[in-house]
Amino acid sequence: MSVDAEIRAKLEAAFAPTALEIINESQAHGGHAGDDGSGDSHFRVRIAAPGFADMSRVARHRAVHAALGPEITGRIHALALEISG
Repeated sequence: MSVDAEIRAKLEAAFAPTALEIINESQAHGGHAGDDGSGDSHFRVRIAAPGFADMSRVARHRAVHAALGPEITGRIHALALEISG
């Protein structure tokens, strides 16, 4: 399973989002720090879910990182998050 698909599966299971977009931005970071050549090092996630409505920005980010777990966050270099409730 690709990293994109793993991220999608984890976030769908944890938050039942009303909108979810996962963008692999790795190609734009080729040769930069954290680029391991795999093509799966830099991601942007745009997610909307009702469960985020009453959370602070920090709490939202922590919730997403917890849902992804160290098995995913430990394999990627950068994760940009755009989260709404």
